Amino acid sequence: MRVGRIGYINCYPVYGAIDRGIVTLPGEFVTGTPSELNNLLAAGELDVSVVSAVEYARNAKDYHLLPDLAISCDGPVRSVSVFSHRDIADLDGATVLVSASSRTSVHLVELLCKEYWHVTPRLVEARAEQQDLDALAQLPHDAVLVIGDAALVLASRQKYAFRYDLGEEWKRWTGLPFVFAVWAARRDANPSTVAAVHRSLLASRDWGLLHLDELATEAAGVTNIGVSECREYLSGLNYALSYRHLEGLTSFFRRLAAQGMVRDGTLSFLSVA
Repeated sequence: MRVGRIGYINCYPVYGAIDRGIVTLPGEFVTGTPSELNNLLAAGELDVSVVSAVEYARNAKDYHLLPDLAISCDGPVRSVSVFSHRDIADLDGATVLVSASSRTSVHLVELLCKEYWHVTPRLVEARAEQQDLDALAQLPHDAVLVIGDAALVLASRQKYAFRYDLGEEWKRWTGLPFVFAVWAARRDANPSTVAAVHRSLLASRDWGLLHLDELATEAAGVTNIGVSECREYLSGLNYALSYRHLEGLTSFFRRLAAQGMVRDGTLSFLSVA
């Protein structure tokens, strides 16, 4: 069983116990960026993977969601932000760099611009890796969407006059949590093995949430961000998929469908009976 994983620190609570040998995974990990994992799962190169919420909506007919497992927030997310030299109201016609590595975040920016901020910037795909902040800084832009560990690092540098946390902006707009990523399995994967992977991920997640101090220390060593900041970040995320989070997810899918960005967002879950 091939299982996709993201290397960002926001996944440490899900993978920590597996990495330490405390929980056994009945398969092997394949690490990649969100967009790489999206493509690998769609191509059948992975059996199970964390994927962006939008990727699930695009390929819902081929996937089952793994219950009670996601990366979401109910307010600030901290690691998905638009950093801007201008106030958001002044971004009409401005250049906003976005990344191909997170389709969900890009579509969320598009929705917020059209329906909440009421501005029409020019979204340009950045020709630089998200984690290479120095390279991003060299590209002409008025604002930039940055995700993952790089967003935490850039926030600490205070290079931009304005920062818009997309989890917080969604919450202000809708009053709902936002689900950035879900775990999905291909429908043609062996269901009993997928169920075993699911149980391992849940057990590892449960261990991780009880050991956030240890994981925050590890994350600080990787990002050079303070331990307390990493602890605050990890504890602010939610790794379950409650009814309220599903309400936020389906609201996002409905808004995307209304804009013609996705065709199908029907939720189908792996049977765990």
